[in-house]
Amino acid sequence: MVYADFALENWRLKGNCPGSPSRLGSFNHMISDLVIRIKNAALARRRKVILSYSKLNLEVGRVLVKNGFLEDIKEDAKTGKKNLLATIKYEKRVPVMMGTTIISKPSLRSFEKSKHIFNLERKGKRILIVSTSQGVMTGREAREKGIGGEVLFAIW
Repeated sequence: MVYADFALENWRLKGNCPGSPSRLGSFNHMISDLVIRIKNAALARRRKVILSYSKLNLEVGRVLVKNGFLEDIKEDAKTGKKNLLATIKYEKRVPVMMGTTIISKPSLRSFEKSKHIFNLERKGKRILIVSTSQGVMTGREAREKGIGGEVLFAIW
């Protein structure tokens, strides 16, 4: 039993454990990872979640805070590597974020003009997060500014 505990601890320290902090940055698509981690943490009733750091992830997190899906997002460098620490928002013990759909994937990027974004939003029932030349914003903001971009994901 003592050996099993020792082996398990070494396995975690070497970064072989899927949730270990040393493996946070080794993903194919950072946006998908960010959205799915937040969704899974919300469904598991977690208050905070650790996310991999990138400028794009930080901007997407700020948009989610502005739209009320997250309470807060901040940089965290406790392990020597930058991470993001997101606080999930709840209303009456129910997570505000109910579901997501990844639209733009590494195998198939989805770029839309401003006039086509409204059709993807399904008349306001979900919020699109769009990466434009003027930064990351919601589909509604992009439509109001008259610019298109890469539609990253939808959230509701």
